[in-house]
Amino acid sequence: MKKLWEKNVSVNEEIDRFTVGRDREMDIYLAKYDVLGSMAHITMLESIGLLAKEELDSLLAVLKEIYRTADNGLFVIEEGVEDVHSQVELLLTRRLGDVGKKIHSGRSRNDQVLLDLKLFTRAQIKEVAELTDTLFHTLINQSERYRNVLMPGYTHLQIAMPSSFGLWMGAYAESLADDMLFLQAAYKMCNRNPLGSAAGYGSSFPLNRTMTTRLLGFDSLNYNVVYAQMGRGKMERNVAFALATIAGTVSKLAYDACLFSSQNFGFITLPDDCTTGSSIMPHKKNPDVFELTRAKCNKLQSLPQQIMMIAGNLPSGYFRDLQIIKEIFIPAFDELKDCLRMTAYIMNEIKVNEHILDDGKYDLIFSVEEVNRLVLEGMPFRDAYKKVGMEIEQGHFAHPKEVHHTHEGSIGNLCNDRVGELMRQTIEGFDFPKAESAEKALLKE
Repeated sequence: MKKLWEKNVSVNEEIDRFTVGRDREMDIYLAKYDVLGSMAHITMLESIGLLAKEELDSLLAVLKEIYRTADNGLFVIEEGVEDVHSQVELLLTRRLGDVGKKIHSGRSRNDQVLLDLKLFTRAQIKEVAELTDTLFHTLINQSERYRNVLMPGYTHLQIAMPSSFGLWMGAYAESLADDMLFLQAAYKMCNRNPLGSAAGYGSSFPLNRTMTTRLLGFDSLNYNVVYAQMGRGKMERNVAFALATIAGTVSKLAYDACLFSSQNFGFITLPDDCTTGSSIMPHKKNPDVFELTRAKCNKLQSLPQQIMMIAGNLPSGYFRDLQIIKEIFIPAFDELKDCLRMTAYIMNEIKVNEHILDDGKYDLIFSVEEVNRLVLEGMPFRDAYKKVGMEIEQGHFAHPKEVHHTHEGSIGNLCNDRVGELMRQTIEGFDFPKAESAEKALLKE
């Protein structure tokens, strides 16, 4: 089958295989978004006189059928068809004849793939945000549940001061609240319309780009058509940084969970259905889910660097190098979403050891509490520090295994309600309903 751009010279099969690469595989992810973009584009073309009303109605009807096929996971790019754009146009021409060829007026595959990637990405960001929010609330709930259960805190992997499960779980919740700010910024940069930039230099047709922006629920345009094309790679890099930030938090939590569930710590017990055994050691319960989560999240943290290495040395304009970004960018969402689901499930099911500090090896974590008690009674801090230090050296140190912290964010005053409010405000700031409403309106029968 001929390519859209092919003239009279056939393409060498090996060259074709090399240049197409994994495009057809990756384009399946983009299929329904390509259809949405085409629906908005041809609606605009009819408004400026490049399509008749009857042609528009016929095209929209078939495009809605193709959308349903893609949404149900049944869309296929046929052998010999180069990409999703070609497949959609082929399906239209089979059904409607030459009118199907009119959908390409005023656009290039360059701005089509830019648009598809942005629509795909904003939908994926929404799913990542929702799963991150689920993990956030799981951690907040567990933080409240175990707020009074003490555990040792560490510096340099040496026992340091009293902590609590409320602090530990709440810390990761607040980390996710900060991560969500990165994700929101990435969403807002993504949610700008490149359609109408064509190959990167605009079109001589009087395209109404504001109309397609409204129809697709974008916040605004990528106004400058050259910049719209220059944004390819930049958008993916910015989003990758946001994904990597969330992945960094989840990876650290996974590492803690692996450490704290080992027999040497014994702080938590992972649910049996989330551990695996050994082929020769019958006692083993390995934290494989968290180990794989840690590895996957660490891999995701390399994603921005990979994208920068591909796109970082390119001048303005389109280059085929950018195609390779899809191969590492598109699958990253599913990987992070899996990690978020697994982590939320396990953190909701873990059992906490409520008697960790019964072990005498943790007695010394209360040394600062004793120093502070003496200071409150009027002793200078340096004298109190020396006194407690001498008691420790002589083996005479003792202190009740309890704390009475009240300042904001400490053991006795977690401020989880305020952290929750930060997360709520950030989630609302995405304004996901705007894009959802626009897409539903396009698809309305």
